[in-house]
Amino acid sequence: MATKYPMTPAGRSRLAEELEYLRTVERPAISEAIEEARAHGDLKENAEYHAAKDRQGMIEARVRELETKLSLAQIIDPTTVMASSTVRFGATVTLLDLDTNEEITYAIVGEDEADHKNGLLNFRAPIARSLITKEEGDDVSIELGTTTRNFEILNVEYKEIQLSDASKKV
Repeated sequence: MATKYPMTPAGRSRLAEELEYLRTVERPAISEAIEEARAHGDLKENAEYHAAKDRQGMIEARVRELETKLSLAQIIDPTTVMASSTVRFGATVTLLDLDTNEEITYAIVGEDEADHKNGLLNFRAPIARSLITKEEGDDVSIELGTTTRNFEILNVEYKEIQLSDASKKV
């Protein structure tokens, strides 16, 4: 069975936008750059041509990757998940750092949506893995490198997840 790529509807939309951008903007631009570089003559020693061909290869690889991920996407809409106090994919979790008394909120999302600085954790990240299956009120110890941090899960909710513009890959 093929690997599924869990993601939220917002994550799927962002990948689809990136794919469209690569197909309609980047591909034509790189084709023009290749044609222009070809016009300069000798291709063996033409740095612009080789750079454009390398860029074309990267664009085509990303297009294939996005097409695969979108075709195998498992869309999980947090707004349709039955209310639960158990942490699962798509949950927005508010934690209390027991060492600093600071509250932190994370949403658990797919790998292409993750943006730690904006509170979006890849479901495979150590913090997310430590939280999944836990419930509101549970204390959780999370090993982060050489440090262990202690948290209490204050709130678990399932709501629409907003992806920041800063985390776009386009």
